[in-house]
Amino acid sequence: MVRLKIFVHDHFTSFRTILLAFLCLIVVGAFLLSLPISSASGQTTNFLDALFTSSSAVCVTGLIVRDTATHWSFFGQFIILLLIQFGGLGVITIAITTLIFTGRRIGIMQRSTMQDAISAPQIGGIVRFTKFIFLGTILIELLGACLLSTVFIKDYGWLRGTWLSIFHSISAFCNAGFDLLGQSGNQTSLMPYANNPIICITICLLIVAGGIGFLTWRDLIDEKFQYKTVRLQTKIVLLTTFWLILLSFLYFYFIEFTQYQFQDRFLIALFQSITPRTAGFSTINYATMSQGGLLITILLMVIGGAPGSTAGGIKVTSLFVLVAFTNAFIRKKDDVNFSQRRIGIEVVAHAIAILFIYFFLLILGGHVLASVEKLDLLVALFECASALGTVGLSTGITADLSEISKLILISFMWFGRIGVLTIAYATIRTANKVPSRFPTEKIVIG
Repeated sequence: MVRLKIFVHDHFTSFRTILLAFLCLIVVGAFLLSLPISSASGQTTNFLDALFTSSSAVCVTGLIVRDTATHWSFFGQFIILLLIQFGGLGVITIAITTLIFTGRRIGIMQRSTMQDAISAPQIGGIVRFTKFIFLGTILIELLGACLLSTVFIKDYGWLRGTWLSIFHSISAFCNAGFDLLGQSGNQTSLMPYANNPIICITICLLIVAGGIGFLTWRDLIDEKFQYKTVRLQTKIVLLTTFWLILLSFLYFYFIEFTQYQFQDRFLIALFQSITPRTAGFSTINYATMSQGGLLITILLMVIGGAPGSTAGGIKVTSLFVLVAFTNAFIRKKDDVNFSQRRIGIEVVAHAIAILFIYFFLLILGGHVLASVEKLDLLVALFECASALGTVGLSTGITADLSEISKLILISFMWFGRIGVLTIAYATIRTANKVPSRFPTEKIVIG
C-alpha cells in the first residue's frame, strides 16, 4: 500500500493528469468523429482527419481539414461542440464541476490539479472558483447566443438559426473559431457577415471575454470593476489587451485595409485585431493579405490571451513582463516595477523560457512545413503559429497538407493548449536542489 501511494504521488502529478486528460479526450473525440454517424454522407471519416478535427476542437484552435458545415452530420457537429466546450473550460474543470454538482468530496489532490489547470494563484477557494467558471461560462454563452440569434434566426429560420447562434457563441467564447456557415464561393468563416455590426461586435466581445480569463473576471467582480484596487495581474491583462487591440486596429485600419469603405473598414480592422489572439474566425481572406499583415497576425497569434483563459499563446502577461524587464534593463534599474509592485526575477525567467520555446518550435515547424509542402516560409510560419497559438486562422492550405504536416500541426495544437512548460513539467524529471552553487563567471552579451 505504501509503495502504491508513492508510485501514484511520483508518477501522477497534476501536470501529468492534465496532459493525459486532454490526450484521452482527443482520442475519444477522434473515435466518435470517425464513425459513419458523424459524417453527413454516412461514411467513415479517415481517422487522421478525425484526429485532426478532434485535436483542433479540444485545443480550441479551429484549423480544419474537412468543412465543418458540410462534411459533418448534426451528430458530428454536436460532438465537435462538446469537444470545444470541454476543451475551452478544461477537462479538469469539467471533471471537478461534475463532482461538485453530484455532491462528491473534492480532495486535496483534485484541488491541486485544478489550481494548476486554471493557473489559479492559490488553492484556497478553488471549489468556489470552479463554480464561478462554470456558471459564468454558461451565462456569457447564452447571452452571446441571444444576440447572435437576432441575425441568424432572421436569415436561417428558428431551428437552424438557433443552432447556429448556440454553436458560434460557444465557439467564440472558447476562442475556438469553428463555424457552421460553410464555404460559399470564395467566402468562408464569417466573411458573409463582414459588414454586419451585430455579428462582428458580438463575436469580438465573446472572444475578449473568454480571452482575458476567468481569474480576471473574478477579480473585477470582487473589486466592483475598480481598476485601482484589482490585483497586479488583472491590471497587466487589461492594459496589455487594450494596447494590443488598439495598435493592431490602427495598423489594419490605416495600412492594411484601406481599400474598404469607412464602416466596413472599421469592422474588418477591429475584427482582425481581435480574432488572431487565438479565436480563428475571419471576415477577410488571409491568402490576399500583404506580407506585413501576415507578419503582424503571426505576432498576435504567438502572444495570445491571458493565463487561466480559453486562449493560447505565450500570454499577454509574458509579453508585458518581457517589455517591462527590457525597459528596466535599458534604464539600468535593479528591479522590474509596475503599479507600485515589484515583479520577481523568477517570473521574468519564466517568461523568457516560454518565449524561447515557442519561437524555437515555431521556426522549426515552419521550416519543416515549408520544405515538405514546398510552401513560402511566411505561409508555413503562419500555419504553425496558428496551431501553436491555438488560433485556427489559415491561408487556405490546411486541407491539402500531407500526413506528416498534419501530425506536426496536431502536436502544435496540443502543445499550445496545454502549455509547453506544463508538458515539460509532466515529462521531465526535476533535479533535486543541492545546497552548493557553482562560482559565477561573466560572459559578454551583445
